[in-house]
Amino acid sequence: MALADAQGRWFLINASPDISFQLRQFPELQPRAQPMRNTPVAGVFLTNADLDHVLGLFSLREGDRLEVHASAATRHIAESCLGLETVLNNFGGSDWHEPPTTNFTTVVPGSVPKSDLLYRAIELKGTPPPFAGKAEPTGGGHSLAYEFLDPRTGGRLLVAPDVAEINAGLREALATSDAVLFDGTFWSSDELARVRPGARQAGDMGHVTIRDCSLELLKKSASSTKVYIHINNTNPILATDSAERAAVETAGIVVGWDGLEFEL
Repeated sequence: MALADAQGRWFLINASPDISFQLRQFPELQPRAQPMRNTPVAGVFLTNADLDHVLGLFSLREGDRLEVHASAATRHIAESCLGLETVLNNFGGSDWHEPPTTNFTTVVPGSVPKSDLLYRAIELKGTPPPFAGKAEPTGGGHSLAYEFLDPRTGGRLLVAPDVAEINAGLREALATSDAVLFDGTFWSSDELARVRPGARQAGDMGHVTIRDCSLELLKKSASSTKVYIHINNTNPILATDSAERAAVETAGIVVGWDGLEFEL
């Protein structure tokens, strides 16, 4: 997913392995006519070190210097297990920023002109991804949500694709955000096990379920825009004629799709 500031700079929330295809489908994220070798992508915000969130950064290695916002734990795992920072720094380069968790700050440190878009992170319960089993421990900070603020309009956007439990910080952001993009990975806890016997439960994979948690939570939210994202292909809400899809839409929640756009 991506969002833009008033200066026309774009920011990615995670970078999936198919990032090249996504950029080709969205003209606003493609290079401008001038100068040569440019990109409107001004930064990437990582919610955790999952492979489907970080592998796309390798495809961005030959552009401008990448501004990456991530927790210390995510940065450590991405480098120690994947060599991500080493690869990036041997091409266009990278600058890493640990997100603030209290006051909002600009999304582009030191930029000229200064960006009008502000952000902060919300620390969530999380564990290292499975491939990081042998990585040295770094403490907490394995999962983040992000809250973005446009001071011109006062609009707030909450992006939370990996929610293992609802904590106080997340509840506060849900209460104050005008738009919410929320973890819609699983409808039920045993959903994946029905397709692949022995598979882990939703909670073991770091996701609350729609049926038992987030449906009622978002239904009560006063946010004008509520969207489920990060939806697993086993989730019945993807079927437009399912009872689960009807329950979500009745609650005033949108099932996200590629190409969905809105203004804050």
